Amino acid sequence: QVQVVESGGGLVQPGGSLRLSCVTSGNIFSIYPMGWYRQVPGKRRELVALFADDGSINYLVSVKGRFTISRDSATNTMYLQMNSLQPEDTAVYYCYASNAKYGYWGQGIQVTVSS
Repeated sequence: QVQVVESGGGLVQPGGSLRLSCVTSGNIFSIYPMGWYRQVPGKRRELVALFADDGSINYLVSVKGRFTISRDSATNTMYLQMNSLQPEDTAVYYCYASNAKYGYWGQGIQVTVSS
């Protein structure tokens, strides 16, 4: 059974930083796409950062240079380091992982950027 669990969200002031973590278990392999998405009420879920299956890393244009995706295969953990956070980064952030057959989503974690 595949599990995808996020942690690390919360409230931060503009200009601050947060690091999200995503631990996966079960039939998940790093050769398949893994990444972070976010969603605000009334809008579509959007890609924030992704390890693509060709080995490339893709970022949402508005987070380039501020967010960094990384992973530790030894612990099956993926991270999203978010720096210089702005109010427009406020959203529910979702971890996504996949294997040859399916994609899996975490439950989502709230990130709020506000003074």
